[in-house]
Amino acid sequence: MAEPKSPSASGGRLSVARLIAYGLPGLPIGALGVPLFIFLPTFYSQEVGLPLATVGAILLVARLWDVVTDPVIGALSDRSRSRFGRRRPWMLAAVPLLMLSVWMIFRPPEDAGAWHLLGWSLLLYLGWTMIQLPHGAWGAELSDDYDERSRIAGARESCVVIGTLLAAGTPVFLGIEGDVRPGAALGALALALMVVLPLTVGTAAAAVRDHRTAAPNPLPWTESRRLLLRNKPFLRLILAYLINGLANGLPATLFLLFVEHVLVAPERQGLLLFVYFLCGILGVPLWLLVARRLGKHRTWCTAMILNAAIFAIVPLLGAGDADVFLVICIATGLCLGADLTLPSAIQADVVDVDTAQGGGRRTGLYFAFWGMATKMALALAVGIAFGLLDVAGFDAAGTNGDGALLALALLYAGLPVLLKAVAIGLMWRFPLDRDAQGHLRAEILRKDGEVNQETDPCSTDSRM
Repeated sequence: MAEPKSPSASGGRLSVARLIAYGLPGLPIGALGVPLFIFLPTFYSQEVGLPLATVGAILLVARLWDVVTDPVIGALSDRSRSRFGRRRPWMLAAVPLLMLSVWMIFRPPEDAGAWHLLGWSLLLYLGWTMIQLPHGAWGAELSDDYDERSRIAGARESCVVIGTLLAAGTPVFLGIEGDVRPGAALGALALALMVVLPLTVGTAAAAVRDHRTAAPNPLPWTESRRLLLRNKPFLRLILAYLINGLANGLPATLFLLFVEHVLVAPERQGLLLFVYFLCGILGVPLWLLVARRLGKHRTWCTAMILNAAIFAIVPLLGAGDADVFLVICIATGLCLGADLTLPSAIQADVVDVDTAQGGGRRTGLYFAFWGMATKMALALAVGIAFGLLDVAGFDAAGTNGDGALLALALLYAGLPVLLKAVAIGLMWRFPLDRDAQGHLRAEILRKDGEVNQETDPCSTDSRM
């Protein structure tokens, strides 16, 4: 059977069926995010019995491991050549590794300690990189159109949010609102991922076409580094992306602790998470529509402004304010769609700058740097949050004084608002809009035509 075609450089649209098939691997990717950043730290500190500072340090080391693996996987996938494409083989190879790692870290043996958490975390993050990074690069290569890239990124990130939503709602689905131990949720998610991982990755690989050959003539490292440093939109975007990622990572890491110790409503943790991510899905179509009028970077900034303005009141909340916090979760959840979808679409545009300057189609390498920024931000969030809470004398398993609770509230909401303001300042005058991206694509097509003419033996001058 003939392999399905994907949009060409002319900017064709993926059919809805192909779009959904491409986005499906986002389900397990998103489902992994909640346990790794919300349930796992609390589980290993409260139920396994490791100190908060130890858990934070281990997860920080595991995320920094991506500093090594991300660029390696990105560069290798860029240079891969096979009849199955550049990106799909990496994703398929990652499935068994990720399944084994998830099982060992989500359902640890009784004698599990710090070394168990560290070793299996390193393998889990490697497998996650081998799926997430090629998946993002694959989507960026499916179309050259400015707005179609938003649609493709929207499909992928919507699946990520749906996966996150399902994972966040696990305590509700299990009927354990009165017994919210993270270990119960982790055990159920491990079982679900054993089915969802191979099913979704296999469906995407079967239904959506991938480039079969690598870009020709890989650049030497010195020239490659020079082009990276000359790509000013890339440098600005990745800095804003890192800062905004840290702003998002702090509340993600501290959510369970904030609801339990500040709001004193541990029985509502599952509901609050579920509502937040549900609103994130509902907000995606709205932000994609706004982006067609305002452009991607201005729309992203608008969402961050609204998010920061709403979140600024969170440090004022206390015991008994769970209903107010539910309204905040709805409002900030609606902003989530823009925060997840639009930066990913802008990433694809920034690669065009590198391609136009002669870097070749190094989508995997660029997505590796963005993956590193994302993971580093979340790793810093865990390290900073747990480290400072430990200094403030916060006890995750006991009672806390006003000073420790204030530290938790400020780390959860106060610091993220300040970080969002910095990211907004970086992106408000971002130079790569729809018109600029159109000029880049025209330049790339012109250079590709010249290369093809030089290498085509039938293109010799007829005037002889």
